[in-house]
Amino acid sequence: MGMTFIEAVDRQIEHASRTGALQPVQSEEVGIQDQGLPFRLRWVSSLAVKDAAKVAIPGGPRDPNFNPFKSPEPALTVGPVGEEHVAILNKFPICHRHLVLARREFEEQLCPLSVSDFSSLARIIGECGGLGLYNGGAEAGASQRHKHVQWIPREEGNASLDLYLPGLPADAPEHGVATHALLSARHVFVRVVVGQGVAVERSADSMHAGFVRALDMLGLKPGEDGLLPPFNLLVSDGWMLVVPRSAECFEGVSIPAAAYGGTLYVRHPEQLERIREVGPLAVLAAVGSQ
Repeated sequence: MGMTFIEAVDRQIEHASRTGALQPVQSEEVGIQDQGLPFRLRWVSSLAVKDAAKVAIPGGPRDPNFNPFKSPEPALTVGPVGEEHVAILNKFPICHRHLVLARREFEEQLCPLSVSDFSSLARIIGECGGLGLYNGGAEAGASQRHKHVQWIPREEGNASLDLYLPGLPADAPEHGVATHALLSARHVFVRVVVGQGVAVERSADSMHAGFVRALDMLGLKPGEDGLLPPFNLLVSDGWMLVVPRSAECFEGVSIPAAAYGGTLYVRHPEQLERIREVGPLAVLAAVGSQ
């Protein structure tokens, strides 16, 4: 009997941890309520290690054009996901089993997502559940130009779209749209067919059509270079959230897509207090697009 996908992930995590290729996840966390929405503020030590790795490289700083997804480290490579993507352990994970699903051939991160991109997510979410994430461009938290989506499992403390569900219409039809009253930056939720047990092709087509609908609703159009303005995307269990972005950081804290899933990750413990003081919703509004 063949190995399941998550078993393959866990086997690779064990190997990568043993060889030192994968940074261990160590975190501290506090939970807070902001206007009735539950948020988690999590300090993850691997993010600070990621910053240090950028400057502490033998021979000097890494070439800014270095592409870790062109030839990923073997110890971090889980294997193919469909014909056009490969699953890679995130070297600096924000949680256990944090994956990157990178295109085999280079494509800019701000190129519109394709059915194939969503298909890679549909394969994993269909088998394992969890949350799909996309940081569209540097201003949205992307650290690499090579197009990649990300996946994290549904586990206690991980980002998800659950916090918004009480404020969204339960009877919305497929590709129906909604906004949440407490998210003041521009955004749109689109109802899509995605979740554990959903067929890959059905889910990928629904997510892609929902993405196109979201872009239209938000007025996000490719420029002459074919690239979109910066945005974040989160998708899980029937809903997709798309948020245009205006800045990557709030007072030095990078705010990637996962923050819009209710979990804000910081590199240093003292940053937790600042975000708690300002409030997560104000932080999300500050880096969004009005």
